[in-house]
Amino acid sequence: MADAQKVHVAAHKVRLEPVGVEFEVEHGETVLNAAFRQGITLPHGCKEGQCSACKCVLLDGEVDMLKYSTFALNDMEKDTGHILLCRALAFSDMEVELLNYDEEVLSKAIAVKTFRGRISHIEALTHDIRGIEIELGSPMKFWAGQYVDITVTTEKGETITRSFSMANTPRETQKLSFIIKKYPEGKFSGELDSGGIRVGADVTVVGPYGTCFRREEREGPLILVGAGSGMSPVWSILNDHVLSGESRPVYFFYGARTPGDLFHLDRIEELVARHPEVTFIPVLSHASDDSGWTGERGFVHERVDAWLKQLDVDGNGDVYACGPPPMIDALQPVLFMNGFETERIFFDRFTTSSSAAPAH
Repeated sequence: MADAQKVHVAAHKVRLEPVGVEFEVEHGETVLNAAFRQGITLPHGCKEGQCSACKCVLLDGEVDMLKYSTFALNDMEKDTGHILLCRALAFSDMEVELLNYDEEVLSKAIAVKTFRGRISHIEALTHDIRGIEIELGSPMKFWAGQYVDITVTTEKGETITRSFSMANTPRETQKLSFIIKKYPEGKFSGELDSGGIRVGADVTVVGPYGTCFRREEREGPLILVGAGSGMSPVWSILNDHVLSGESRPVYFFYGARTPGDLFHLDRIEELVARHPEVTFIPVLSHASDDSGWTGERGFVHERVDAWLKQLDVDGNGDVYACGPPPMIDALQPVLFMNGFETERIFFDRFTTSSSAAPAH
Protein backbone atom coordinates (compact mmCIF):
# COMPACT_ATOMS: atom_id res chain seq x y z
CA MET A 1 0.00 0.00 0.00
CA ALA A 2 1.24 3.49 -0.76
CA ASP A 3 2.19 6.03 1.86
CA ALA A 4 -0.38 8.81 2.17
CA GLN A 5 2.36 11.42 1.60
CA LYS A 6 3.06 10.31 -1.97
CA VAL A 7 2.40 12.98 -4.57
CA HIS A 8 -0.37 12.16 -7.02
CA VAL A 9 0.19 14.27 -10.13
CA ALA A 10 -1.88 12.69 -12.89
CA ALA A 11 -4.76 10.41 -13.70
CA HIS A 12 -4.03 6.70 -13.50
CA LYS A 13 -5.50 3.76 -15.35
CA VAL A 14 -7.49 1.05 -13.60
CA ARG A 15 -7.99 -2.36 -15.18
CA LEU A 16 -10.70 -4.69 -13.88
CA GLU A 17 -10.24 -8.42 -14.16
CA PRO A 18 -11.63 -10.83 -15.24
CA VAL A 19 -13.88 -8.53 -17.30
CA GLY A 20 -11.05 -6.55 -18.94
CA VAL A 21 -12.70 -3.14 -18.38
CA GLU A 22 -10.38 -0.11 -18.15
CA PHE A 23 -10.98 3.46 -16.98
CA GLU A 24 -9.13 6.41 -15.47
CA VAL A 25 -9.18 7.72 -11.91
CA GLU A 26 -8.34 11.34 -11.12
CA HIS A 27 -6.34 12.75 -8.24
CA GLY A 28 -8.31 12.58 -4.98
CA GLU A 29 -11.06 10.48 -6.54
CA THR A 30 -11.91 7.03 -5.22
CA VAL A 31 -11.79 4.19 -7.70
CA LEU A 32 -15.50 3.52 -7.22
CA ASN A 33 -16.50 7.13 -7.86
CA ALA A 34 -14.30 7.22 -10.96
CA ALA A 35 -16.11 4.15 -12.26
CA PHE A 36 -19.51 5.71 -11.52
CA ARG A 37 -18.52 8.91 -13.31
CA GLN A 38 -17.63 6.98 -16.44
CA GLY A 39 -20.75 4.83 -16.49
CA ILE A 40 -19.21 1.68 -15.04
CA THR A 41 -21.42 0.19 -12.33
CA LEU A 42 -19.47 -2.00 -9.93
CA PRO A 43 -20.85 -3.91 -6.92
CA HIS A 44 -21.46 -1.39 -4.15
CA GLY A 45 -23.60 -0.64 -1.14
CA CYS A 46 -22.82 2.10 1.35
CA LYS A 47 -20.05 3.83 -0.65
CA GLU A 48 -18.43 4.71 2.70
CA GLY A 49 -16.32 1.69 3.65
CA GLN A 50 -18.91 0.07 5.89
CA CYS A 51 -20.48 -2.83 3.99
CA SER A 52 -17.74 -4.70 2.02
CA ALA A 53 -19.84 -4.93 -1.17
CA CYS A 54 -17.03 -3.38 -3.28
CA LYS A 55 -14.24 -5.52 -1.82
CA CYS A 56 -11.74 -6.81 -4.39
CA VAL A 57 -8.09 -7.88 -4.69
CA LEU A 58 -5.32 -5.50 -5.74
CA LEU A 59 -3.22 -7.45 -8.28
CA ASP A 60 -0.83 -4.66 -9.21
CA GLY A 61 -0.26 -1.00 -8.36
CA GLU A 62 -0.32 1.22 -5.31
CA VAL A 63 -3.30 2.68 -3.45
CA ASP A 64 -3.98 4.56 -0.26
CA MET A 65 -7.10 3.71 1.70
CA LEU A 66 -9.38 6.31 3.22
CA LYS A 67 -10.93 5.54 6.60
CA TYR A 68 -13.05 2.38 6.61
CA SER A 69 -14.62 -0.12 8.99
CA THR A 70 -12.65 -3.25 9.89
CA PHE A 71 -15.99 -5.06 9.62
CA ALA A 72 -15.85 -4.37 5.87
CA LEU A 73 -12.12 -5.11 5.53
CA ASN A 74 -10.26 -6.81 8.37
CA ASP A 75 -6.49 -6.71 8.89
CA MET A 76 -5.94 -10.21 7.53
CA GLU A 77 -7.73 -9.33 4.29
CA LYS A 78 -5.77 -6.08 4.01
CA ASP A 79 -2.50 -8.00 4.40
CA THR A 80 -3.49 -10.34 1.56
CA GLY A 81 -4.10 -7.46 -0.86
CA HIS A 82 -7.83 -6.92 -0.47
CA ILE A 83 -9.08 -3.35 -0.86
CA LEU A 84 -12.40 -1.49 -0.86
CA LEU A 85 -12.95 0.37 -4.12
CA CYS A 86 -15.03 3.03 -2.38
CA ARG A 87 -12.05 3.91 -0.14
CA ALA A 88 -9.16 3.38 -2.58
CA LEU A 89 -7.14 6.30 -3.99
CA ALA A 90 -4.81 5.34 -6.84
CA PHE A 91 -1.12 6.33 -6.68
CA SER A 92 -0.17 4.43 -9.83
CA ASP A 93 -1.78 2.48 -12.63
CA MET A 94 -3.52 -0.46 -11.00
CA GLU A 95 -5.09 -3.80 -11.75
CA VAL A 96 -7.74 -5.37 -9.55
CA GLU A 97 -9.60 -8.64 -9.48
CA LEU A 98 -13.35 -8.30 -8.91
CA LEU A 99 -14.64 -10.80 -6.38
CA ASN A 100 -18.28 -10.10 -7.28
CA TYR A 101 -19.55 -8.78 -10.55
CA ASP A 102 -22.63 -9.00 -12.69
CA GLU A 103 -22.21 -8.78 -16.45
CA GLU A 104 -25.76 -7.48 -16.82
CA VAL A 105 -25.04 -4.69 -14.32
CA LEU A 106 -21.91 -3.74 -16.24
CA SER A 107 -23.79 -3.76 -19.54
CA LYS A 108 -26.60 -1.56 -18.24
CA ALA A 109 -24.46 0.93 -16.33
CA ILE A 110 -25.49 4.59 -16.33
CA ALA A 111 -22.98 7.35 -15.61
CA VAL A 112 -23.52 9.01 -12.23
CA LYS A 113 -24.22 12.73 -12.65
CA THR A 114 -25.26 15.71 -10.55
CA PHE A 115 -28.71 17.24 -11.08
CA ARG A 116 -30.34 20.37 -9.69
CA GLY A 117 -33.97 20.35 -8.63
CA ARG A 118 -36.62 21.47 -6.19
CA ILE A 119 -39.06 19.73 -3.88
CA SER A 120 -42.48 20.11 -5.49
CA HIS A 121 -44.68 18.04 -3.18
CA ILE A 122 -44.71 16.56 0.33
CA GLU A 123 -47.54 14.40 1.68
CA ALA A 124 -48.27 12.18 4.69
CA LEU A 125 -48.99 8.61 3.57
CA THR A 126 -49.24 7.19 7.12
CA HIS A 127 -48.34 8.47 10.58
CA ASP A 128 -44.63 7.83 9.85
CA ILE A 129 -44.36 7.47 6.07
CA ARG A 130 -43.96 10.52 3.86
CA GLY A 131 -44.09 10.90 0.11
CA ILE A 132 -42.08 13.59 -1.64
CA GLU A 133 -41.63 14.64 -5.24
CA ILE A 134 -38.65 16.41 -6.77
CA GLU A 135 -38.68 18.23 -10.10
CA LEU A 136 -35.32 18.14 -11.84
CA GLY A 137 -33.92 20.81 -14.11
CA SER A 138 -32.86 18.16 -16.63
CA PRO A 139 -33.89 14.52 -17.21
CA MET A 140 -32.15 11.67 -15.41
CA LYS A 141 -31.92 8.13 -16.72
CA PHE A 142 -32.14 5.29 -14.19
CA TRP A 143 -33.35 1.71 -13.81
CA ALA A 144 -36.34 0.73 -11.67
CA GLY A 145 -35.07 -0.03 -8.16
CA GLN A 146 -32.10 2.35 -8.15
CA TYR A 147 -31.49 5.23 -5.74
CA VAL A 148 -29.92 8.69 -5.56
CA ASP A 149 -28.18 10.86 -2.99
CA ILE A 150 -30.25 13.95 -2.16
CA THR A 151 -28.68 17.02 -0.57
CA VAL A 152 -30.84 19.80 0.85
CA THR A 153 -30.22 22.79 3.11
CA THR A 154 -32.80 23.18 5.88
CA GLU A 155 -34.44 26.41 6.98
CA LYS A 156 -31.88 26.52 9.82
CA GLY A 157 -29.01 26.36 7.35
CA GLU A 158 -28.00 22.73 8.00
CA THR A 159 -26.96 20.77 4.93
CA ILE A 160 -28.20 17.17 4.92
CA THR A 161 -27.45 14.37 2.44
CA ARG A 162 -29.41 11.13 2.44
CA SER A 163 -29.95 8.29 -0.01
CA PHE A 164 -33.44 7.38 -1.22
CA SER A 165 -34.81 4.98 -3.84
CA MET A 166 -37.09 6.28 -6.56
CA ALA A 167 -40.73 5.17 -6.37
CA ASN A 168 -41.60 6.28 -9.91
CA THR A 169 -40.74 4.36 -13.06
CA PRO A 170 -37.81 5.22 -15.35
CA ARG A 171 -40.30 6.62 -17.86
CA GLU A 172 -40.63 9.66 -15.62
CA THR A 173 -37.19 11.19 -16.00
CA GLN A 174 -37.68 14.75 -14.77
CA LYS A 175 -40.00 14.28 -11.79
CA LEU A 176 -38.80 11.83 -9.15
CA SER A 177 -40.99 10.50 -6.35
CA PHE A 178 -39.83 8.93 -3.08
CA ILE A 179 -41.39 7.11 -0.14
CA ILE A 180 -39.58 7.99 3.08
CA LYS A 181 -39.98 6.62 6.59
CA LYS A 182 -39.96 9.19 9.39
CA TYR A 183 -37.62 8.27 12.26
CA PRO A 184 -37.56 10.00 15.66
CA GLU A 185 -33.89 10.93 15.23
CA GLY A 186 -33.92 11.14 11.43
CA LYS A 187 -32.43 14.44 10.33
CA PHE A 188 -33.93 14.44 6.85
CA SER A 189 -37.25 12.77 7.58
CA GLY A 190 -37.76 14.70 10.80
CA GLU A 191 -37.41 18.01 8.99
CA LEU A 192 -40.27 17.13 6.64
CA ASP A 193 -42.81 17.58 9.44
CA SER A 194 -41.11 20.38 11.33
CA GLY A 195 -40.95 22.63 8.29
CA GLY A 196 -37.20 22.53 8.07
CA ILE A 197 -37.54 21.02 4.59
CA ARG A 198 -40.37 22.60 2.65
CA VAL A 199 -41.99 22.53 -0.78
CA GLY A 200 -39.90 24.74 -2.98
CA ALA A 201 -36.59 23.86 -1.34
CA ASP A 202 -33.66 23.56 -3.74
CA VAL A 203 -31.95 20.18 -3.81
CA THR A 204 -28.95 18.52 -5.41
CA VAL A 205 -29.50 14.99 -6.68
CA VAL A 206 -26.56 12.70 -7.48
CA GLY A 207 -27.05 9.34 -9.14
CA PRO A 208 -28.24 6.87 -10.09
CA TYR A 209 -26.73 4.22 -7.79
CA GLY A 210 -27.65 0.67 -6.89
CA THR A 211 -27.63 -2.79 -8.42
CA CYS A 212 -31.02 -3.90 -7.07
CA PHE A 213 -32.80 -2.95 -10.29
CA ARG A 214 -35.32 -4.88 -12.38
CA ARG A 215 -33.92 -7.51 -14.71
CA GLU A 216 -35.82 -8.05 -17.94
CA GLU A 217 -37.16 -11.11 -19.75
CA ARG A 218 -36.47 -13.72 -17.10
CA GLU A 219 -38.26 -17.00 -16.45
CA GLY A 220 -40.44 -17.80 -13.47
CA PRO A 221 -42.53 -15.58 -11.21
CA LEU A 222 -41.51 -12.18 -9.86
CA ILE A 223 -41.40 -12.10 -6.05
CA LEU A 224 -41.47 -8.60 -4.53
CA VAL A 225 -41.02 -8.13 -0.79
CA GLY A 226 -41.13 -4.77 0.96
CA ALA A 227 -41.67 -3.31 4.40
CA GLY A 228 -42.10 0.30 5.51
CA SER A 229 -40.47 2.65 3.02
CA GLY A 230 -39.27 -0.45 1.19
CA MET A 231 -42.40 0.19 -0.85
CA SER A 232 -40.43 2.84 -2.77
CA PRO A 233 -38.15 0.74 -5.02
CA VAL A 234 -40.63 -2.14 -5.04
CA TRP A 235 -43.35 0.18 -6.35
CA SER A 236 -40.99 1.37 -9.08
CA ILE A 237 -40.04 -2.21 -10.03
CA LEU A 238 -43.67 -3.38 -10.00
CA ASN A 239 -44.96 -0.58 -12.21
CA ASP A 240 -41.98 -0.80 -14.55
CA HIS A 241 -42.63 -4.52 -14.91
CA VAL A 242 -46.30 -4.17 -15.83
CA LEU A 243 -45.47 -1.37 -18.29
CA SER A 244 -42.94 -3.67 -19.97
CA GLY A 245 -45.69 -6.04 -21.09
CA GLU A 246 -43.96 -9.12 -19.67
CA SER A 247 -46.47 -11.83 -18.71
CA ARG A 248 -44.96 -13.28 -15.53
CA PRO A 249 -46.90 -14.02 -12.36
CA VAL A 250 -46.12 -11.40 -9.71
CA TYR A 251 -46.42 -11.92 -5.95
CA PHE A 252 -46.15 -8.64 -4.09
CA PHE A 253 -45.64 -9.02 -0.32
CA TYR A 254 -45.74 -5.96 1.91
CA GLY A 255 -45.04 -6.14 5.64
CA ALA A 256 -46.46 -3.62 8.12
CA ARG A 257 -47.52 -3.53 11.76
CA THR A 258 -51.19 -2.49 11.72
CA PRO A 259 -53.88 -1.62 9.15
CA GLY A 260 -53.04 2.05 9.69
CA ASP A 261 -49.52 1.41 8.35
CA LEU A 262 -50.81 0.38 4.92
CA PHE A 263 -50.97 2.93 2.12
CA HIS A 264 -51.41 3.16 -1.67
CA LEU A 265 -54.16 0.54 -1.30
CA ASP A 266 -56.39 2.23 -3.87
CA ARG A 267 -53.55 2.37 -6.38
CA ILE A 268 -52.67 -1.27 -5.74
CA GLU A 269 -56.30 -2.33 -6.11
CA GLU A 270 -56.52 -0.51 -9.43
CA LEU A 271 -53.26 -2.04 -10.66
CA VAL A 272 -54.33 -5.58 -9.70
CA ALA A 273 -57.69 -5.07 -11.44
CA ARG A 274 -55.85 -4.14 -14.66
CA HIS A 275 -53.22 -6.84 -14.25
CA PRO A 276 -54.72 -10.03 -12.77
CA GLU A 277 -51.31 -11.72 -12.95
CA VAL A 278 -50.32 -9.56 -9.95
CA THR A 279 -51.20 -10.87 -6.47
CA PHE A 280 -50.89 -8.46 -3.55
CA ILE A 281 -50.27 -10.00 -0.12
CA PRO A 282 -50.16 -7.47 2.74
CA VAL A 283 -48.92 -8.98 6.00
CA LEU A 284 -49.53 -7.39 9.42
CA SER A 285 -47.41 -8.30 12.43
CA HIS A 286 -49.37 -6.43 15.12
CA ALA A 287 -52.99 -6.29 13.97
CA SER A 288 -55.29 -6.39 16.99
CA ASP A 289 -58.27 -8.73 17.10
CA ASP A 290 -60.67 -5.77 17.01
CA SER A 291 -58.97 -4.09 14.04
CA GLY A 292 -61.17 -5.88 11.53
CA TRP A 293 -58.13 -7.24 9.72
CA THR A 294 -58.91 -10.50 7.90
CA GLY A 295 -55.76 -10.84 5.85
CA GLU A 296 -52.35 -12.40 6.47
CA ARG A 297 -50.83 -12.09 9.96
CA GLY A 298 -47.30 -12.57 11.24
CA PHE A 299 -43.92 -11.48 9.93
CA VAL A 300 -43.56 -11.01 6.21
CA HIS A 301 -40.69 -13.51 5.79
CA GLU A 302 -42.87 -16.22 7.38
CA ARG A 303 -45.70 -15.63 4.93
CA VAL A 304 -43.28 -15.51 1.98
CA ASP A 305 -42.03 -18.94 3.08
CA ALA A 306 -45.57 -20.34 3.28
CA TRP A 307 -46.57 -18.97 -0.12
CA LEU A 308 -43.40 -20.21 -1.84
CA LYS A 309 -43.97 -23.70 -0.48
CA GLN A 310 -47.60 -23.62 -1.57
CA LEU A 311 -46.69 -22.35 -5.05
CA ASP A 312 -43.86 -24.89 -5.34
CA VAL A 313 -41.66 -22.31 -7.06
CA ASP A 314 -38.44 -24.17 -6.20
CA GLY A 315 -36.17 -21.23 -6.93
CA ASN A 316 -37.51 -20.57 -10.41
CA GLY A 317 -38.06 -16.84 -10.25
CA ASP A 318 -36.54 -13.51 -9.29
CA VAL A 319 -36.77 -11.92 -5.85
CA TYR A 320 -36.47 -8.21 -5.09
CA ALA A 321 -36.55 -7.49 -1.37
CA CYS A 322 -36.33 -3.97 0.03
CA GLY A 323 -36.60 -3.03 3.69
CA PRO A 324 -34.84 -2.83 7.06
CA PRO A 325 -31.90 -5.16 7.78
CA PRO A 326 -33.88 -7.44 10.19
CA MET A 327 -36.38 -8.22 7.45
CA ILE A 328 -33.64 -8.94 4.92
CA ASP A 329 -31.71 -11.08 7.40
CA ALA A 330 -34.81 -13.15 8.16
CA LEU A 331 -35.74 -13.50 4.49
CA GLN A 332 -32.38 -14.73 3.19
CA PRO A 333 -32.48 -18.26 4.68
CA VAL A 334 -36.13 -18.58 3.65
CA LEU A 335 -35.21 -17.96 0.02
CA PHE A 336 -32.21 -20.28 0.06
CA MET A 337 -34.29 -23.07 1.62
CA ASN A 338 -36.84 -22.60 -1.14
CA GLY A 339 -34.22 -23.18 -3.82
CA PHE A 340 -33.34 -19.64 -4.92
CA GLU A 341 -29.79 -19.11 -6.14
CA THR A 342 -27.87 -15.98 -5.17
CA GLU A 343 -27.89 -14.60 -8.72
CA ARG A 344 -31.71 -14.46 -8.67
CA ILE A 345 -32.02 -12.60 -5.36
CA PHE A 346 -31.66 -8.82 -5.19
CA PHE A 347 -31.61 -7.08 -1.80
CA ASP A 348 -31.80 -3.46 -0.69
CA ARG A 349 -31.15 -2.91 3.03
CA PHE A 350 -32.50 0.33 4.39
CA THR A 351 -30.84 2.12 7.30
CA THR A 352 -31.49 5.25 9.32
CA SER A 353 -28.33 7.21 8.45
CA SER A 354 -25.98 7.94 5.59
CA SER A 355 -23.66 5.16 6.73
CA ALA A 356 -25.29 2.80 4.26
CA ALA A 357 -27.43 3.21 1.23
CA PRO A 358 -30.22 3.70 0.66
CA ALA A 359 -30.79 5.42 4.01
CA HIS A 360 -34.58 5.59 4.38
